[in-house]
Amino acid sequence: MTPWWTDQMAAWVGGLGGGVLGLLGGVFGTLAGLCAPRGKCKRLVYGLAAFMGLVGVVSLAVGIVALLLHQPYCVWCPLVLVGAIETVLTPCFIPVMRVYRQAEMRRLEAEDLRRS
Repeated sequence: MTPWWTDQMAAWVGGLGGGVLGLLGGVFGTLAGLCAPRGKCKRLVYGLAAFMGLVGVVSLAVGIVALLLHQPYCVWCPLVLVGAIETVLTPCFIPVMRVYRQAEMRRLEAEDLRRS
């Protein structure tokens, strides 16, 4: 079977894929740290988490398919590596979702106090 890409392309796929996902993770962390306690940017933060999780699962699945199709190491390794890292890290975002829930509860309590 013909390899999907060369060793040099694998470096680009792994480097760019990992770099972009790392930058997205940094944006996610920054937004979550600054916006979540105030209840702001909720859709963006949730969207980034969902996107990164989806990319991780798809990358892991494609990497496993490449491994099963006996693609060379340079093809399946970057896919499995990026996919495994993203798939494992995405559930770590759940505490951020709890911060949004707490911010919403504080907002509702403040509204109730104003009405009383």
